[in-house]
Amino acid sequence: MARILFRGPCKQGSAIFLPPCWRIAEIQDTTKRPPRVNRQIRISPVRVIGADGSQLGIMEVDAALAQAIEQGYDLVEVAPLARPPVVRIMDFGKYKFEMAKQARVAKKKQHIILIKEVKYRPGIEDHDFETKTRHARRFLSEGNKVKVTLMFRGRQIAHPELGRAVVVRVAISLADVSKIETDARLEGKALTMILTPK
Repeated sequence: MARILFRGPCKQGSAIFLPPCWRIAEIQDTTKRPPRVNRQIRISPVRVIGADGSQLGIMEVDAALAQAIEQGYDLVEVAPLARPPVVRIMDFGKYKFEMAKQARVAKKKQHIILIKEVKYRPGIEDHDFETKTRHARRFLSEGNKVKVTLMFRGRQIAHPELGRAVVVRVAISLADVSKIETDARLEGKALTMILTPK
């Protein structure tokens, strides 16, 4: 959605002397709609590209459509913003299938980086610390970022240096597989640090 601001009178009250308000008009984005096919193409003349990729020149839409039907193909608008618009003679069903296949392959190749959170406490025991740090190491090896959160409870917030010591200990334990993206900082009653894989 594209947003355009324009000035207009306020809707509140009936007096004309009210100051103008900013209103937002939502305008549909036309770049993401599917291509026009066959009878949907209304602008004439058009530049036609043949099924083999050759330039057939500029002609009327009806003549281009007749030529496409004669060859057993569809007429597809590939460049609607060009003047004249560019259309191509092709098998539209096969084209849609290829586009869907390319989208699936691209989606399979992309890797979404997630932020996994591991929570600690200031007085954490060694065994719990090792377990949580092992989980963080696994998350980092999978390519995810890790948010180390140290939660203070009650009066523990009076001694943030104890919590900072635990966070530094985590950073040192995971130094071989990670680097610090965001240094430890206090947010409310939690001390947070973000680690990213090396």
